[in-house]
Amino acid sequence: MRAGDSALATRLRRELEGEVLFDAFTRGRYSTDASIYQIEPIGVVIPRTEADIGRAIQIAAEHGVPVLPRGGGTSQIGQTVGAALVIDTSKYLNQLIELDTAQRRVSVQPGVVLDSLNQYLKPHGLFFPVDVSTSSRATIGGMAGNNSCGSRSIRYGNMVHNVRAIDALLADGTFLRFDKIGAMDRRAGADNPRYREIVRGVRAIAERERDEIAERFPKLLRRVGGYNLDRVSAADGNLAQLLVGSEGTLAFFTRIHLDLQPIPPHRVLGVCHFPTFYAAMDATQHVVKLDPTAVELVDRTMIDLSRQIAMFRATVDRLVKGTPDALLLVEFSGNDHSTLLHRMKELHELMGTLGFPGAVVEAVDPEFQKAIWEVRTSGLNIMMSMKGDGKPVSFIEDCAVRLEDLAEYTDRLTRVFQKHGTTGTWYAHASVGCLHVRPILNMKDAEGAKKMRAIAEETFAMVREYKGSHSGEHGDGIARSEFHEPMFGPRIVRAFEELKDLFDPQNRFNPGKIVRAPRMDDRSLFRYKPDYAAAPLDTALATALATALDWSEWGGFTQAVEMCNNNGACRKSEPGVMCPSYRVTRDEQHVTRGRANSLRLALTGQLGRDALVSDDMYATMDLCVGCKGCKRECPTGVDVARMKIEFLHHYRRRHGLRMQDRLIAYLPRYAPWASRVPFLLNLRDRVPGVAWLSERLLGFSARRPLPRWRRDTFDARTERSAIARNENAPEVILLVDTFNTYFEPENARAAATVLSAAGYRVIFAQAADGGRPLCCGRTFLAAGLVDEARFEARRLVDALKPWAARDVPIVGLEPSCLLTLRDELGVMLPRAQTELIARNAMLLEEFLAREQQLGRLRLGLKPLAAKRALLHGHCHQKAFGAMSATQQTLRLIPGLAVQTIESSCCGMAGAFGFESKHYDVSMKMGELGLLPAVRAAATDTIIVADGTSCRQQIRDGAGREALHVARVLASALTVS
Repeated sequence: MRAGDSALATRLRRELEGEVLFDAFTRGRYSTDASIYQIEPIGVVIPRTEADIGRAIQIAAEHGVPVLPRGGGTSQIGQTVGAALVIDTSKYLNQLIELDTAQRRVSVQPGVVLDSLNQYLKPHGLFFPVDVSTSSRATIGGMAGNNSCGSRSIRYGNMVHNVRAIDALLADGTFLRFDKIGAMDRRAGADNPRYREIVRGVRAIAERERDEIAERFPKLLRRVGGYNLDRVSAADGNLAQLLVGSEGTLAFFTRIHLDLQPIPPHRVLGVCHFPTFYAAMDATQHVVKLDPTAVELVDRTMIDLSRQIAMFRATVDRLVKGTPDALLLVEFSGNDHSTLLHRMKELHELMGTLGFPGAVVEAVDPEFQKAIWEVRTSGLNIMMSMKGDGKPVSFIEDCAVRLEDLAEYTDRLTRVFQKHGTTGTWYAHASVGCLHVRPILNMKDAEGAKKMRAIAEETFAMVREYKGSHSGEHGDGIARSEFHEPMFGPRIVRAFEELKDLFDPQNRFNPGKIVRAPRMDDRSLFRYKPDYAAAPLDTALATALATALDWSEWGGFTQAVEMCNNNGACRKSEPGVMCPSYRVTRDEQHVTRGRANSLRLALTGQLGRDALVSDDMYATMDLCVGCKGCKRECPTGVDVARMKIEFLHHYRRRHGLRMQDRLIAYLPRYAPWASRVPFLLNLRDRVPGVAWLSERLLGFSARRPLPRWRRDTFDARTERSAIARNENAPEVILLVDTFNTYFEPENARAAATVLSAAGYRVIFAQAADGGRPLCCGRTFLAAGLVDEARFEARRLVDALKPWAARDVPIVGLEPSCLLTLRDELGVMLPRAQTELIARNAMLLEEFLAREQQLGRLRLGLKPLAAKRALLHGHCHQKAFGAMSATQQTLRLIPGLAVQTIESSCCGMAGAFGFESKHYDVSMKMGELGLLPAVRAAATDTIIVADGTSCRQQIRDGAGREALHVARVLASALTVS
């Protein structure tokens, strides 16, 4: 038995094939979803097979433990948290079982992610049309459990309209396929006693309450509260559609059978600008008469916040004209493009009729449309990027009303917010009267909870007045279940309870949701519980002043960690930057959200004494490769790479450094001496047995050759004579890092040659004290040695400050080193000392691209023998938006076609891939996209990669040599 295991955990581990996790860190990570609630589960099961689910349910029942199904864990209102055994199907049970293209049907396991499903269906011209904004991580099982809707529900309906059948397990272990009652009667197994009992009971409840259902259920598309008794009121009703939206309270879904739709070949998008929010809401009822596929709201707050996020800024600047208070994104789709353009013309005319001529920005280009929809689908995370304790809180956010009431409803709701001293954020589904509105509240104090309660009661009363729905998309969970009685009336609520007892008489499945719910403002269920403010920081980080880095931008380290809202954007599995370690392991532990939650719980003492510096926390942070993907792609700005530096600083102080860490961290300091005996150091990969010994003693993988030390190192004192003086030309500082000095000096020489050929006076950055070469401190930061990194940073600042004061460009070659000047330099030293340097620091390609755009670049380049270049972007290039400059610079070479590999981290990540314990994970990261693409490239294709680690991975994993951009440019110079 493992430490802390219960008899339940021991039995589950013995009888299941899947993973059984009962440790405090895992339970902590699964205690939250994207809501305000936090309830620690009893344990977590990650089933490998459908049989595992059944066995886990049976064992849990025998131990008297509730069961809670979970997919992406992105619930806004607390459906996926509870004191239960969590069964997470997202890691293994994510397969497509059967596809019938002729009938346009598909059967899937519950853990299938929507984007993955649609990617598979796309070659067949089909898609599943319930397009939720969390499509990159939302599982079909979770969507069915929640009755999800999406932006285009006005055309395609909700989840309940698109599910044909569901295979599910009951709490007593009975397996049934739920579909149309008539079909169930004819199928084998219809004589099952539990089947007959359920069908008889459901029919009786639906028939008895027929009139009450007709009277009390809102007559709106967006009605997802309670159980869908209206879907089974007829004799041939569909029991699968009854289960849709049941939030795991009735049955555990093992397979879902879906209806599909053909992909519309054409789409056009009109962005309607409105001077007031009220005008936008009033116009919606008229816009929908044009038969759009979607009408989505973007308000002023979302516009302003989007502009502050690097990945969205360019798109927002392109689509927003002037200073509108609100936008409506109006999409038309179909088979005939000319018809859609006619609809767009009608939209222009309608806006003119409404008093807003010229207020439509057209987006006909598919790429521009895609970029706009990415901003919209990130709406929640954009709103949650607000810094400080006050956040937009989800509890009334998806109430739905009739379109003719929408403007008046939103105006009155705004006044409710004002009454309680707050404002709200608005976005989403104007087309169906369902706006995601979130009042800004501080849920860390009791006053925030009181305001939430008061606003909820007043809002729901208003919604009932308009004959609307208090739950229009995100379900009931903890936040809304208690309000069913005033919404539906006592008879319907008793019917809901009767239905729950029919399916789950022992109340084993996700208790406390939909029926018999706790109060939504019970602070003991909150993420920030009543004693949160008094909770001490972990003893390893006693005060904010103890942090090694400056976190004042966020209000402190804890506040920076708390920016994670658990919405799970980091769980996306398609190629990209964010969380390559999660893409390999599919473990919650190794995703941005899991790491941030672990840090938050440790910092606030919820994981026990000294959890921050524990081995469990080290394991949580271990596979973070510092790629900075989260810094760029997490809309709330959770920078786990920087948080790992802070964590390692404290961990190393407690546990010390391994020899391996010392060798890596101090490389820039001993490199000048080591380079004098390269033949000796290179013996490691030449003499049999030495690599094996280095793995045993130092932890460097014997399967990976180490970088080769060079005799012909780059020495600024001797290199000056090799380049043109250009005495009166514009000056450029060339910052040559440790790696390009001692391991690949040809890159530095090529860069100096290119800059000189372009007419610049190249000055090599040197330390003011004339000693060893300058260092950005990156190797020290990677080991958590912040004090040593700060020492190097001061040397760097002292050397570069005079040049930066004159706005002389500081050009670097290695992305991780150069971009440290724009990132961590400012949190190691006072920003006043580093701002000028950060402003002037740029990669070689960024500098050349800038000069080209300004019309100042005079670089003579000739065509190369190779006509194609395959470009892999270093993670930091992507994270800091430098990839477009790299592409632009390569295209300066006449006739060179540049293709960028769609990949995330190469897997090397500095020293990460050299470590024996990380070698396998490193190679799996490379195999996600980079290495297969390089292997498939023609032999005459140039492979381009700026990162020294990236080039090593390509050489080791694909057997190809990759070149730095500087070398490619140098080879194309007309005069060398």
